[in-house]
Amino acid sequence: MKIAPIIREFERIHFKDFLLVHTGQHYDYEMSKVFFDEFELPVPDYFLNTGSGTHAEQTAKVMVEFEKVCFQENPDIAIVVGDVNSTLACSIVAKKLHIKLAHVEAGLRSRDMKMPEEVNRILTDAVSDFLFVTEKGGLVNLKNEGKKDEQVFFVGNVMIDNLYYHIHKMNNTKNEADSASLKEKYGVVTLHRPSNIDCKSTCQGIIEALIEISKETPLVFPIHPRTRKNVESFGLLELIKSSNIKLQPPLSYIEFLRLWKDAVIVFTDSGGIQEETTALGVPCFTMRENTERPITVEEGTNTLVGNRKETILDAYLKFKKGNYKCGRVPELWDGRASERIVDVLLKVL
Repeated sequence: MKIAPIIREFERIHFKDFLLVHTGQHYDYEMSKVFFDEFELPVPDYFLNTGSGTHAEQTAKVMVEFEKVCFQENPDIAIVVGDVNSTLACSIVAKKLHIKLAHVEAGLRSRDMKMPEEVNRILTDAVSDFLFVTEKGGLVNLKNEGKKDEQVFFVGNVMIDNLYYHIHKMNNTKNEADSASLKEKYGVVTLHRPSNIDCKSTCQGIIEALIEISKETPLVFPIHPRTRKNVESFGLLELIKSSNIKLQPPLSYIEFLRLWKDAVIVFTDSGGIQEETTALGVPCFTMRENTERPITVEEGTNTLVGNRKETILDAYLKFKKGNYKCGRVPELWDGRASERIVDVLLKVL
C-alpha cells in the first residue's frame, strides 16, 4: 500500500524504467494477489518467496534473494518503504553494492528498541542516501542523527495518498456492503502487537476493557490469526463471543477501510491506522505507551491510552463525555506525497 501511490505516479507520467520486487515476507504472490489487485499494482517483476521465520531468518533470506536481483539488474536506485524486515534487508544489500538508496517514510521514531520495527527504521535511515519524511518531527530526528539537509525531503505521507485515492473511488462506486448502511454507531478494534497479545495478563486486561466498552458501543474486531490463537489459548475467546464484540476474519485494505471510516471510534495498536484516522477525523485510541507517529497525537485525532484495562476504560469514559480530539490534517497530507517523491527521484536520475 505504500509503494502503490509511487507506481501510480510513475505510470501517470509514463515513466517505465522501474522494476517491482515482491519479497514474499508476508505472503507468496498467489496469496497476496488480492492486495496487488486492490492497489492496482502491476505483476511484480520478481517474486523472492522468502516466507516467514524468525527476524534473522527473514532478513537473511531477503538479503540473499534481493542480492541476486541487484546483480542481474544493476539498478541506479533502490526504493524501500516502511519499516518491515524486507525494508532493512534490501537496504543493506543495496548499500553494500553501492546502489543509491531511497527510504520512503523515513525519520519516524518510537524510542522503543523492543519494537523490531524501530530497529529496522533506525538502521535503514542510517544507510539511506535519500530520505522522504512524512512529518516534521522526522526532520528533527534525522538532523539529530547526522543526516545532511540535502539528503532529507519533507514530502508528506504516501499512506494518505493511498487513502484519499480509494476514498475517491468509493465515493464514485455504490457498494451495498459499505459500513454506512449499519444502523447503529459502532467502534473498530485491531490488536496484534506482541507486547499486547503475548502476555496473558496484558491481553486479558485489554480484552476485558473492550468487552466493557462494547456494552455501550458495539465493536467490530477483524482478528489477526496470531491474536486469535493467543486469545483462545488464554481462555478469552468465549468471553469475546458472548459479548457485544463482533469477530471477523482479517479484511483486505478496501474492506477494512469501508469498516473503519464510518466508525465513531477506533481502538488499535497498529501504526498506519493512527495516520489514516487522523486524515479522516476519526477518534483513535492507541493501546500503546508510545508511538513513532507523534504528529497524530500532537495535531491529529490519536490518543495514547496504554495497554492497561484501567487506562483504556478511563480514556473511553472521557470520550463518552465528549472529551476527545477533533484534530486537524497535518501539513502536506494532501494526497500528493508520491508526486513529490517521484519528482525528486527523477531529478536524481
